[in-house]
Amino acid sequence: MFEINDQQFSDIISRAMDKLPHEYIEKLNNVAITYENLPSPEQRQKLRLRCDQTLFGLYEGIPLTKRGAGYNLVLPDKITIFKLPILQSSNSIEQVFAQVKHTLWHEIAHFFGLDHDRIHEIERNWR
Repeated sequence: MFEINDQQFSDIISRAMDKLPHEYIEKLNNVAITYENLPSPEQRQKLRLRCDQTLFGLYEGIPLTKRGAGYNLVLPDKITIFKLPILQSSNSIEQVFAQVKHTLWHEIAHFFGLDHDRIHEIERNWR
């Protein structure tokens, strides 16, 4: 497994955020971006992940498309990037950066209300 320390991983998240389109990042209202080593047992259970499945990131919150007039005084939405699964799938710092950037984009897309089908459709058109 490729290894980096927590500060390096945090710096990669910051750099990846800087590389995402500014017009989307500036609309991330009331969203905390954080990282953990692994998904919690509660997160795994909520997503019904099998023991052989992993997760690079997770958006938890109310997507923009579902926020109504009464959306106020709520805790921030949360995007969590999971460090160990990303490191386990990477062989270099460049691969870690690329995966973090892609994962951030994917989770931010959920914030904007896109489901997995639409996200995967967009990703197929990139290639």
